[in-house]
Amino acid sequence: MTDPAHTDRTLQTARTLAGTAAAIYAAFADPARLAQWWGPQGFTNRFETFEFKTGGRWRFVMHGPDGHDYRNECIFAELAADRRIVIQHVSPPRFTLTVSLLPTADGTQVRWVQVFEDPAVAAAVRHVAEPGNEQNLDRLSLHLGAGS
Repeated sequence: MTDPAHTDRTLQTARTLAGTAAAIYAAFADPARLAQWWGPQGFTNRFETFEFKTGGRWRFVMHGPDGHDYRNECIFAELAADRRIVIQHVSPPRFTLTVSLLPTADGTQVRWVQVFEDPAVAAAVRHVAEPGNEQNLDRLSLHLGAGS
């Protein structure tokens, strides 16, 4: 799943979610829906720019449960409907997130691979980002279950 040369700067998880690849892709493609579930538990979002197209920009502020705001700027580097979403996080910390959607007998396996530019940054955020990524998938799963 990951190039062994990048393991020191890669965070990854995979989970099978109930729902089709099309339903999961749609939860990413609609900014109103994405804002409902994006981020770790307790975070909310305010999207400023959302251009869901290859090369499109995504600027948003995540409001943390600690009262802090976290500005984010991304580019949708690749979009393959119902199969793959590649997001380049161009504001610090810089990374590329690849979300692959693989149909299974039980739903869709979501593979979440986050590759940081700098191994030191990956190491510094791993303790927060790994559980945060799991919480993000928890929230997506709940969103899908709610029929949104």
